[in-house]
Amino acid sequence: MSVATPTTAPAVLDSRQRGDARAVAVAHRPGAVPVARRTVTADVAGRVDDDLAHEVSVVVSELLGNALRHARPDEDGRVLVRWQVRGDVVDVEVTDGGSPQEVRPQRPSPLATSGRGLRIVRSLAHEWGVVEDDEGRRTVWAALGGPTRRRRPVL
Repeated sequence: MSVATPTTAPAVLDSRQRGDARAVAVAHRPGAVPVARRTVTADVAGRVDDDLAHEVSVVVSELLGNALRHARPDEDGRVLVRWQVRGDVVDVEVTDGGSPQEVRPQRPSPLATSGRGLRIVRSLAHEWGVVEDDEGRRTVWAALGGPTRRRRPVL
C-alpha cells in the first residue's frame, strides 16, 4: 500500500454535477492546471463551437494558474473550478482561499515572461469579475460567448 505524497496525490480531489453545472475541486499545486483544463474542455467540447471551447480552455488555465500562484487554497486545501454551459455562453469560476493581493490585470513589460493572464481573460471573456465572501474566499469568474446573468455562483 502506498501513501500519497504531494507529488503523487491526485490533482482532482472531488467532482460534482447539478443540472448543466459542473465542478471539480483540485489540489493547490501546478499539476492541477492541465488536469482541470482537460476536464473542462472535454465537457464543453461538442456542446459549444470549437473556438469557444478553446477560449474556455485558455480561461480555465489562466484563472486556475493565477489562483495557484497568488492565492491560498480553501480550508480543505483545494481550489474549486466550476463551469456551466447555457446555450452559447459558458460561465467559468475559480474559487480559492483568498489573497491579500487585489485581482486586476497587470501591465507587464514587453519582455516579461508572466503577468498577462487577466489581460488574456479580459480579451476572451464577454465579461468577468471578482467576488469575495465574508470568510475570505475569492471567486474570479468569466462569461465566454456572450453576456451572463450572474446572480449567484454556478454551483
